[in-house]
Amino acid sequence: MRRLVLRATAAAAVVLSFVRFAAAQVTPDSLTLGGREVAAGQTVQGPVVVAGGNLVVRGTIEGSAIAIAGDVVVDSSGRVTGDAIAAFGDVLNKGKIGGAVRPLTGTFGASVRSLLNGGDVKPVEPRSPMSLALGWLTVMMVIGLGVLVFASPYLEGVVDVLEQSFWRSFSVGLLGELGVLPAILLVIVALAITVIGVLLIPFAIVAVVLAVAGLATLGFVAVARLTGGGLAGRRTAQLGARGSSLRGVFVGLLIYMGLWLLAAALNDVAVAGTVVRLLALAATFVAATAGFGAAILSRGGTRRDASVVTAPAPASDAGWQTPTPVAGVVAARRPTRPTVDAGSGR
Repeated sequence: MRRLVLRATAAAAVVLSFVRFAAAQVTPDSLTLGGREVAAGQTVQGPVVVAGGNLVVRGTIEGSAIAIAGDVVVDSSGRVTGDAIAAFGDVLNKGKIGGAVRPLTGTFGASVRSLLNGGDVKPVEPRSPMSLALGWLTVMMVIGLGVLVFASPYLEGVVDVLEQSFWRSFSVGLLGELGVLPAILLVIVALAITVIGVLLIPFAIVAVVLAVAGLATLGFVAVARLTGGGLAGRRTAQLGARGSSLRGVFVGLLIYMGLWLLAAALNDVAVAGTVVRLLALAATFVAATAGFGAAILSRGGTRRDASVVTAPAPASDAGWQTPTPVAGVVAARRPTRPTVDAGSGR
């Protein structure tokens, strides 16, 4: 307990030192929540970071321009001497950018993009709900088969944690989902402090997103495996370990994705379609959240217990084992004192 307290205190000191260093490096004018515009004729020292909005540059930024969940829009009179980076957004350039342009295209700032391009942006034609549901079913079947072939031990590790504590996994998964975006924002702001760190921002974002997506996918397949195995019952138990896992995954995926297929089939029915769609959304959310939490608790399936505490061996079995296992020596009962018969005095 004392060692745990010392480690927690040391970690808190390191985090506090980093926060103080970051606060000293980042000026109050360099980070803005929401949209921001650098007016024509205005010169701002970079890096300039905008979170949750578009960064419109009509003046000059001496350094890098970074938009998180938004677009970097450089007008014809705008100039950026450093890099232009848009995380979950796009870089729209009609001026001058001295450094590299790194957009991670998203759906933010669509109206600004359409305005700058004269309304020539062609809208993406939406696909039918049935084709989307069938496509996702096919993708998840392929992913489930790949997990069974290449990562079956890790899948079983996540399944074991789900069987031990489902609601704890759901709670951890919910906290993990709420902490993904703040973690990405913290990484981006921390890397934006230095020039070398700015170059690593796209790679860091991709690494975090891939890690989260991998854990979430592994967890969802594990929930499908647990659900399908439980509903298949005795017939699944007769197939062996690999056959049981294969049928469990496919049955579970058919159940969860089948709800979306049913919702797509009832898309034109107002009340029934809405009810089934909400049911499919709730079931998918619970399964993905619980699976994500179980993947976190099991460290990607490498640890099979939901808690560190292990149950001690029963006291009745201690007398049938030797104190130290010795090769070639079988377990034997320890000698006990003979009982004395009260009637005979022996």
